Amino acid sequence: MGEMRVVGIRVEPPQNQPVLLLREVSGARYLPIWIGQSEAASIALQQRGVEPPRPLTHDLVVNLCEAFGRTLQQVRIVDMQEGTFYAEMVFDGDVVVEARPSDAIAIAMRCDASIVAVDEVLDGAGMIMPDEDGGESAAEGASDDEVEAFREFLDQVSPEDFLGPES
Repeated sequence: MGEMRVVGIRVEPPQNQPVLLLREVSGARYLPIWIGQSEAASIALQQRGVEPPRPLTHDLVVNLCEAFGRTLQQVRIVDMQEGTFYAEMVFDGDVVVEARPSDAIAIAMRCDASIVAVDEVLDGAGMIMPDEDGGESAAEGASDDEVEAFREFLDQVSPEDFLGPES
């Protein structure tokens, strides 16, 4: 399993479809996940440190976990089938709950829980973006160049690119 970090959200025209970009902490692969508008807004607000006047749905889940004495330990991206990613939320006491990756990541960001992707998902959907010199991007921090490389990558890719081979 590879630990991931959130690089950011980008909205791709013409469908205005948000894309969540994750990057391996100890590697060079990126994992782009197309997500919904409300999940993108929730993740972007959290990433910018904006606290809404009233709790959003993901804040509510965090509040419920705290009220019931549970701690989210990890979010795992465990599968990808026909371009759709699947995740699990792992709580203390080995409680595992299935979730959409976008929801699980939005909650993980609020709980400071780790985000990991299983090797099979990274091998199948992970991408290495070339840097300006044509080599692979460095594995440290999201720079302006890294974000620009992400934008260029998104200009050339579509959700259909993540569909598996025809059976």
